[in-house]
Amino acid sequence: MKRDFISIDNFTPAELSQTLKLAAWLKKARRTPGELRPLVGRSMAMIFEKPSLRTRVTFEVAMVELGGHALELQSQGIQLGERESVPDVAHNLERWVDIVIARVYRNETVRILADNMRVPVINALCDMEHPCQAVADLLTVAEISGKKFPRVKMAYVGDGNNVCHSLMLICAALGVDLCVSSPEGYEPREQFTVRTRELAALSGASYTFTRDPEKAVRGADFIYTDVWASMGQEAEAETRRRQFQAYQINSRLVRGAAEDFSV
Repeated sequence: MKRDFISIDNFTPAELSQTLKLAAWLKKARRTPGELRPLVGRSMAMIFEKPSLRTRVTFEVAMVELGGHALELQSQGIQLGERESVPDVAHNLERWVDIVIARVYRNETVRILADNMRVPVINALCDMEHPCQAVADLLTVAEISGKKFPRVKMAYVGDGNNVCHSLMLICAALGVDLCVSSPEGYEPREQFTVRTRELAALSGASYTFTRDPEKAVRGADFIYTDVWASMGQEAEAETRRRQFQAYQINSRLVRGAAEDFSV
């Protein structure tokens, strides 16, 4: 049976932990290029409705290094949902490729792709989540801290957006204590808060929310933030800049963090 990765919640805590272990092992294996090529003869289609640098390069490099082939599909070329419906695009692609990654504007789009394909679909960013980013970030946390996750405290300061949602879920699943701080009107969505609290109750993690960014970073081992105005929010940029001034990561704000904190 195929497995999609649309949300952090698609994987159990045990599967997420195993994914991080595998990622760490693969990262070390890159030092001997050409020795590990399990994806020879496999093809990956990459759908990009949004511009991309890091996502495009890292997915393509990973596929090539593992022996496969990556094919980029630009939005102006396939006109997803316009020239052809999303289900029609999905039914065509599933005949030719072995996996699809999609960086799209709306969560609904990536879910429709997944529902209409027999091959796995990976969410490379949508308006609701950014699960691959969260996995990569927790790998970095593990590498830098050297601690077991139940002893790590993280603070997220800024917009309660897609990045924040995925971070909330993965921290709660893996036992990382997390405090989120956002201004009024920019909180994480309720559905993610509810699910985060459920996962935290199972893992023993702590999840809290506060308007006070100084309280959020107090004692934090890691301080995380994101852009104030994401792609597609350019018209709101000036308003957001004013709203988030108190949520800037600066020397004053981080005074209360752990002695050896990382940003």
